[in-house]
Amino acid sequence: MTLRGKTAIITGSNSGIGLGVAEALAAAGADVVLNSFTDRPEDHALAVQMGQQHGVEARYICADMSKPDEARRLVSEAGACDILVNNAGIQHVAPIEEFPPAMWDRIIAINLSSAFHTTAIALPMMRKAGWGRIVNIASAHGLTASPYKSAYIAAKHGIVGLTKTTALETAGEGITANAICPGYVLTPLVEAQIPDQMKAHNMDRDTVVREVMLLRQPSRQFATTEQIGGTTSFLCSAAADQITGTTISVDGGWTAL
Repeated sequence: MTLRGKTAIITGSNSGIGLGVAEALAAAGADVVLNSFTDRPEDHALAVQMGQQHGVEARYICADMSKPDEARRLVSEAGACDILVNNAGIQHVAPIEEFPPAMWDRIIAINLSSAFHTTAIALPMMRKAGWGRIVNIASAHGLTASPYKSAYIAAKHGIVGLTKTTALETAGEGITANAICPGYVLTPLVEAQIPDQMKAHNMDRDTVVREVMLLRQPSRQFATTEQIGGTTSFLCSAAADQITGTTISVDGGWTAL
């Protein structure tokens, strides 16, 4: 499979799942646009390194996904968008009655509304090209729920609904829209939480991962950023031409329970 000649925009892609997706798409030949809300030399260096490694054009564009105008500017400034991966997201945990309203608004803005804004600008580009792929990174929490994560779960359920609507509006136009629903993925952010969990539960690393962090993931194994990237690449391939409007779970059986 080659994506040579395609341009992929991946929001929230200077680390974690987004970076893994960008690496996979670049490895498949796509030119990539990396993004986050920071504008550091290392962000731009990351794009340069990725471009050199895979022989593609890679750029970094700073844009804050909590701001509608910046989400739309990201796609406009990129100049082309054949593949759009809406990945940017944040989390906050609190009971509903204690959930800070400002944090609710921020999570909905970044995790859900930004995908609407980027999609709205990308679709005319895809229609003009007669081809496009929209991959929204949802979550197992887009299909199920947990306590104390009201905003995140509302946003991820919303992403699944937005994906279905986008698929229906673009059916038959060479454009597909799908959502990937990861369970627990081993990212640097998750890795950094393990020592605290070990201390809190007085367990060794393997036990705290298996019995605490992955309690709801029947495989008792983390998904990897490479697996999410590979799933995204598949959805961009010709084999997935008739896969649209659906969710693909990469959750070790979480949503089968």
